[in-house]
Amino acid sequence: MRVHVVLTPAELGVDLQARTAVVIDVFRAATTIVTALANGCRAIVPTLTPEDARERARQFPRGEVLLAGERGGDPIDGFDLGNSPPEYTAPRVAGKTVVLTTTNGTKALLRASGAAVTAVAGLVNVKGVAQWAREQGRDLTLACAGEAGAASLEDTVCAGLIIDALAGAGAVEPSDAAAMAWGAARDYRHRLDDLRSESHWGRHLARRGRQADLAACLAVDAWTAVPLLQGGCVTAGRP
Repeated sequence: MRVHVVLTPAELGVDLQARTAVVIDVFRAATTIVTALANGCRAIVPTLTPEDARERARQFPRGEVLLAGERGGDPIDGFDLGNSPPEYTAPRVAGKTVVLTTTNGTKALLRASGAAVTAVAGLVNVKGVAQWAREQGRDLTLACAGEAGAASLEDTVCAGLIIDALAGAGAVEPSDAAAMAWGAARDYRHRLDDLRSESHWGRHLARRGRQADLAACLAVDAWTAVPLLQGGCVTAGRP
């Protein structure tokens, strides 16, 4: 399996049609999506802007949809939920559709929608995603959401951990970018908690008192769910 890593959504090209794609946004969108679906959310609808989110939400029956998202890490005024994984409890989201817009993660998801199949990954579901990606039988692009158009340490490390899990089950042929991510994973695999202070966005969340969010995002393989983007919605494609 040939594996490539793109460090920002801008690097995603038009050559995804024959590839499996995995979108990674550790702090926090991917973790939020995995948590919501694991807790019974019916579907996540990723949107680019808050205005898009409001428009999409109007297409659902009242009481069946929740507006969710953030800008600059902060909840959006008038929305039901932010982008904090602990908010997405079963009593709040079970049976509901969540229309979500985030600064980086939903943008990356929408750009990766042209792949043969697209999944969502964070540290919380590394092993499940690696197993799923191998079963697809295609070359793989790991698409990091990054931060404000730049690379992010936590997403790069997560991509490397997925590659490491794939390599443990068989041969992989990493691109140079994938090899660099794999090297970062080897450096951090036994000290992932250091991402709280060594990642720019980790420090930002810590300063904003988001310690519970950081703990949720750093809970490696806490879930087995592999969310899949299909028809504009992310659903729990695999338990």
